[in-house]
Amino acid sequence: MLAKTLIALGIALVVLGVVLKYAPGLLAWFGRLPGDIAITRANSRVFIPVTSMIIVSLLLTIIVNLFFRR
Repeated sequence: MLAKTLIALGIALVVLGVVLKYAPGLLAWFGRLPGDIAITRANSRVFIPVTSMIIVSLLLTIIVNLFFRR
């Protein structure tokens, strides 16, 4: 089971690396979704990616359920 998880994680990292290297504009929308909070003041900047993290959570939940469902 650990081997299957490590293989899947490795494949996902390779795919993500290729996407970020050769198609940087493909994920430009991520982090600027409606619901992501950005507060900019004179000397500080705070970014709270609420919607983006909900999407990441949903995707990870689906992937984990596909691999560990009995």
